[in-house]
This record gives sequence, structure tokens and C-alpha cells, in this order.
Amino acid sequence: MTTVNTIADAVRAKYGAIAEQVSGGVDASCCGPAACGCGGTDPITADLYDDTQVSELPGLAVQASLGCGNPTALADLRPGETVLDLGSGGGIDVLLSARRVGHTGRAYGLDMTDQMLALAERNKAAAGQENAEFLKGTIEAIPLPDASVDVIISNCVIYLSADKDRVLAEANRVLKPGGRLAISDIVRTREVDPDLCRSPELWVGCVAGALEVTDYRRRLAAAGFVDIEVEPTRVFGRADAGAFLAQAGFDSDAVAGVDGAFMSAFIRARRPAAGAADSALP
Repeated sequence: MTTVNTIADAVRAKYGAIAEQVSGGVDASCCGPAACGCGGTDPITADLYDDTQVSELPGLAVQASLGCGNPTALADLRPGETVLDLGSGGGIDVLLSARRVGHTGRAYGLDMTDQMLALAERNKAAAGQENAEFLKGTIEAIPLPDASVDVIISNCVIYLSADKDRVLAEANRVLKPGGRLAISDIVRTREVDPDLCRSPELWVGCVAGALEVTDYRRRLAAAGFVDIEVEPTRVFGRADAGAFLAQAGFDSDAVAGVDGAFMSAFIRARRPAAGAADSALP
């Protein structure tokens, strides 16, 4: 039976193992098909950062990049702002954000996996980025005060949560009035076989946890966000998701059924400014 704890344990174990592999000199592209985004030539994670960004970062930060987008390109970060990365992993987006907000700003990374936090601290030291800070915790209970963050970013992590409504409510809570949400995530374009959503293996395989686009918009609005935009970035074909399903024991019909059903997307929204009469309709 799939439960919130089962999913969290599966995610923690998988990404902890990936962090250990990277720290031990094994490229994330060798982590196998059961994890979403394994770097290298993986169609979900390939070519997300330009050569200039990559050249400015420690090699381990790049190797441990397991997202499906580049939220630092999406977010209009400004000097002096405070940024929070939900599910920061090896720290690539935190380090890039810290550089963009400058010495008067701050970039926080939040992760629940000890091995990833250790890797992120190693990358921070190598980059010499003093205005970056990594916090241990879950994205369902962000360990920061109310209205303390200007921008929230995330790189294909929210879909992994079994309690997305809580994540979005927490994101809204820690954002300052007028603060922005600028994330990359995996979403569904249509309904799929319900059995896919009951497999813990597929929660860490880029499939089971994804919300349908309209549902995502609705949940963002219910959490208090306005100006919601969903911009597709990559639609995944049968081959992209097929390895995840096959390893989890699904047959060829199930694999065929996911062709075009999942995509990565840039998702933008904001918390209304204090006293604003914004409409929260999706």
C-alpha cells in the first residue's frame, strides 16, 4: 500500500544513494532508470544549463543535478533578494541563485536527505559561496518564518511529494506579500492508468506523483497564489518514460499509454501583495 511515509522513505533512500554515488566519483548518469533525472544523456535532465553556468560551478554540483528544468533561468532574481530552493539536492540551483542575488542577498536550499546536504555543503565550500545556506527539513514543513522569502524555486521536486497541498500552502506562507514562485516540475497532460499512481517505485521514477495541469492550477489557486502560468518545456514520449514503467513491472500496453502524457513545465505564480484584491481563479 502506498502511503505518505512509504513515498517519503522511497524518495529519501533513492536520492541519498545517488548523492553517495556522486560523492564517490560515480556520475549520476549511472544511477539507473528508476530515478527521475539521472544526468548525462537522460532525456529529462539533459542540456538544462548553458556552458557558462556549468563552467562556474563545482563539477560535483553539476553531476548531482537531477532536475527537469532550470528554475534559475525562469526566476527574475534581483540583487539583495532572499531565495529558497525546495529540494535543493547537490545545490546547483542554490549556488547559481546566490551569485545572482549578490552579497546583499541570500539563497537557501532545503533538503531532507543527509547525503545530499553533505554533498551540497561540499559544493558550497568549493564554490566559495558564502551567501548560500543549506537547511535540513521537508518541503511540507519549511523551517523558515512567515513572509521571509522573496522567491521560491524548485527543480522537479514538488511532484515527488505525497502532500502537494501542504507544500503549496507552506510555500505561500514563507513568501513575502508579492513574492514569486518560479519552479520547474513534472506534470500530466491527461489521465493515465490509476495503477501507475499506486507504485512507490514510480514516485521516484518521474511518473506517479505528477498532477494534471488543470489540477495543478487549481491547487495553486487554493493555496492563495495568483497570476498562475504553466509553460511546457519538454513533452516526454513513450521511450522517455518506458524504462521507468518496465522496471516497475508494467507491460507494453501501459508503456504505450504514457506516450505524451507527461511533460516538464515552468510554473510561475505569486503571492498577492498586501492589501491587493487579486483574483485567485486559475
